[in-house]
Amino acid sequence: MHELQIINDFFSKVSANNKHSLNLNDDVFFHRSKSLVISVDTYVEGVHFINFQKPNLVIKKIIRSSISDLLCKGVNPKYYFISGSGNKTTFTKKNLKLISKSLKEEQKKYSINLCGGDTVFSNKLSFTITSVGFSNKIIYRNKAKINDDIYVTGNLGDSSIGLKVLQKKIRLNSKLTKYFIDKYFHPNLHKNLTKKLLSFANTSIDISDGLISDLEKLINKQKLSYKLYLKSIPISKNIKKLIDLKIINKMSSISQGDDYQILFTATPTKSRIITKVCKSLGVKISKIGKICNYSKKSQIIDEKNKKIAIKNKGYIHKF
Repeated sequence: MHELQIINDFFSKVSANNKHSLNLNDDVFFHRSKSLVISVDTYVEGVHFINFQKPNLVIKKIIRSSISDLLCKGVNPKYYFISGSGNKTTFTKKNLKLISKSLKEEQKKYSINLCGGDTVFSNKLSFTITSVGFSNKIIYRNKAKINDDIYVTGNLGDSSIGLKVLQKKIRLNSKLTKYFIDKYFHPNLHKNLTKKLLSFANTSIDISDGLISDLEKLINKQKLSYKLYLKSIPISKNIKKLIDLKIINKMSSISQGDDYQILFTATPTKSRIITKVCKSLGVKISKIGKICNYSKKSQIIDEKNKKIAIKNKGYIHKF
């Protein structure tokens, strides 16, 4: 079984009487009348981060990936709770000082506050982050419309290359190594865009498991399909260098996840306001495709106007 199967088969009915759970088919809990928005994420060593050799950077990564669930919904995070399981080799005084320092830096950067949590002894290192924000409006999943334009913020793929470098699957020069590892540990979140999203996005999600995987989650309960144009999907100059050297291919790099960019759809009439917001905030926003009728199969078109076979849609938790 995979994650979505477990939710649909065993837990959706349990939450059926709670409309604020959004049928367990979104990134957040949303209570409109109380203006309350909550997300919960768990991170396990060996799955979400390869090791704990750099605890200060691991903590930054998991804090940012957690609050991105709220940011992509048009909600600014305000509070967070952190629970951790570890032992005397992982929760040393040195590591705890580094964690504390990183939390203070992230709090200052994103205007969030630690409110509590829990610590548990275990030989398996893990962290659970609960992020809390306040809003009487969010951008839901499954609200895309036929002919919507598909957009994404920032660049895709840098983080996945950073992971491969850390895993020693790719060897690069020192400059590129530093660049990609930094992108892996420091996802670039667009907090200044958050509230603007509410004025033009029909539906949204953050890219955690990969562009294709998360796009399919975004429209999973709707009878819709998509058409993406590979040449329009944004990548960094450094990724392009690796593609030109045939070290990687573009389709693979954008499908690995861990980008935490915002994927959203908007009606074509919103293109002007999106361009205006893009320029005024200095945020890179790229139009990468269209939402189509379900009668047409989802497809990705390459630079030669040919359909690409999708071998790997992204990361899936399998049990």
